Amino acid sequence: MGKTVSIGLIIISLVIGIGYWISSASENAEEKREKLTQLIGTTDITVVASSTCGCCKLYAGYLEGEGFDVDLQLKSQSEVESFKTENGIPSELWSCHTSKIGDYIIEGHIPVEGIEELFSQKPDIKGIALPGMPSSSPGMPGPKLAPFEIEIITNDGQDGGLFIQI
Repeated sequence: MGKTVSIGLIIISLVIGIGYWISSASENAEEKREKLTQLIGTTDITVVASSTCGCCKLYAGYLEGEGFDVDLQLKSQSEVESFKTENGIPSELWSCHTSKIGDYIIEGHIPVEGIEELFSQKPDIKGIALPGMPSSSPGMPGPKLAPFEIEIITNDGQDGGLFIQI
């Protein structure tokens, strides 16, 4: 009988703990959405990615976890490259996916801190880029080997140099 009571108490504790964790996560997500809405004016973000790219899907999941409403558009690799070209992203700044929030381009695995900085400054630029697929950036596995150097995409489609280092 003593073991049954102990197991019952453990199960009840687990159920209460899981319920609390889910409730806290839900409140945290709502707080993130509110913060994004105040800073950016929207939580909507479009992510254009290759249908065969797993890290792009992980990045979209990361953005959802940060409070964004993600419209993940899976396309062929040539369609993704055309989207980059049409939006004036210099090829040396390319990553595997391109996102768009309002009029700004977000190229690559940029942490939400970089996106928040873009919208807190609201510079007159086309967008920002984290070229390549750096280890430990959102959606990418591995250790962080160096600071993430997020570059400016100028309005005329050039590499405008360093925007922020995270």
